[in-house]
Amino acid sequence: MVSSIKVETLAQRLATETKPLQLIDVREPDEVEIAAIDGFINLPMSQAHEWITEIEEQFDPTADTIVLCHHGIRSAYACHWLESRGFSQVFNVSGGIDAYAIVVDRSVPRY
Repeated sequence: MVSSIKVETLAQRLATETKPLQLIDVREPDEVEIAAIDGFINLPMSQAHEWITEIEEQFDPTADTIVLCHHGIRSAYACHWLESRGFSQVFNVSGGIDAYAIVVDRSVPRY
């Protein structure tokens, strides 16, 4: 079972965290163009074949890694995959960017 993080907790951590967070957005580039949260790196699931072999070089498997998508489904799959690759502190954003737009920041467009 993947650990999750509520959008309220995400917002708080983004605002106050003193240690670096690894922020991954697995949505497609056209989705990111519509709505995005600053600091997230876009690694689209459909392009995983391009970045999958370099994930351990780009990210620290022991650091807190927060994964985002539209509603939390694709990011849950990505979290499972990251855990299978040895990432130990992986968190799925519950409800995805859609929940973030509803609960945290209404200026983030919904789609």
